[in-house]
Amino acid sequence: MDDRNAGIMQGIGSADIGAFADNLAESLDRQMKIAFEPEERKSLRRFSSTEVASVLRVSTSNLRNRHKDGSFPEVHTDNRGHRFYSAEEVDILRDILGRTGKNADAYRPGRRDNDRLQVISVVNFKGGSSKTTATIHLAQRFALRGYRVLVLDLDPQASLTTFFGFRPELEFADGGTIYDALRYEDQVPLSEVIQKTYFHKLDMVPAGLMLSEYETETANALARRAQPIFAERLALALEEVDADYDIVLIDCPPQLGFLTLTALSASTGLLVTVVPGMLDIASMSQFLKLASETIKAVEEAIGRRVTWDFVKFLVTRYEPSDGPQTQMAGYLRSILAGQVMTEPMLKSTAISDAGMTQQTIYEVDPNQLIRKTLDRALTSVNSVADELEQTIQMAWGRR
Repeated sequence: MDDRNAGIMQGIGSADIGAFADNLAESLDRQMKIAFEPEERKSLRRFSSTEVASVLRVSTSNLRNRHKDGSFPEVHTDNRGHRFYSAEEVDILRDILGRTGKNADAYRPGRRDNDRLQVISVVNFKGGSSKTTATIHLAQRFALRGYRVLVLDLDPQASLTTFFGFRPELEFADGGTIYDALRYEDQVPLSEVIQKTYFHKLDMVPAGLMLSEYETETANALARRAQPIFAERLALALEEVDADYDIVLIDCPPQLGFLTLTALSASTGLLVTVVPGMLDIASMSQFLKLASETIKAVEEAIGRRVTWDFVKFLVTRYEPSDGPQTQMAGYLRSILAGQVMTEPMLKSTAISDAGMTQQTIYEVDPNQLIRKTLDRALTSVNSVADELEQTIQMAWGRR
């Protein structure tokens, strides 16, 4: 019997699976270092005048004239005289506009006195609905718009954490994740596990495989009546950093377990991602039914109602030329009326191509993609973010 057949006869065991994981982790680590050398960390590109004008909601001529009259500081220019701005420089311009512009409040969109922290859970019962993609793009757009943003990765798979350039299986193997701030023994303050990112005004709390232990530990904690119960733990943890942020976005796992229920109980708003297909909508219907029944049990346990300022449904991976998808999106809107966001998030090769190098369409070098395809993706994502921003502003009693 040759060695190959001997291996088949012996079978593949847990040690082999562990070896697969180790080999993949080492390879991914090498690829990350190659992609982001010499820093071995992700960094953020500069933005063109057109992009900055869009973010600040001023005209490019206004931008140009303010540089000319000296009210804006000079920034990096290329050999053709085109200006490019870092995210920090965009924030400086926003501050100047807030002090000198005609409508100062328009350039300071964040919380004001008595505005509560907006905590938005991005949820779906089914994987593949672009939940993580939506979360990171919305977070980055809000940060560019001037909001102080915190993202929480509540999925043990840690896809969002990886997207931010971290290697959870290596960097957080011994702790430093959201699990540490939620666990029932030796709990740490949330501030101790918040990571600064390369993206200005955007912080994150990473996840890791240990987070999956929260499900089992919560079941045991309920049996022994440990306090505070799961439904209160994240809300209490967020109180410590409440004043530091305007918006918190939570990337929930694709199932209705204790992790998702913990997030729902701490949230002020829900964003449900859904692909416009019959199976996806049927799955979402089951999720909503189960969530409703489970939340009722949570309310009895904590002695208060769980309510949200808004619940919005975001159509994702949408292809306008796909007849059945268009029909299903229309069907969804006819049933859920104003709860479905007007703007869908389009399926785009620009988003998927950027994702191949763990980048978003805000990070990727525009020269690496087909410009028309990138512009179409940016228009879609910006429109979704702007619509959700308006919903947040309305929750704060504005607009």
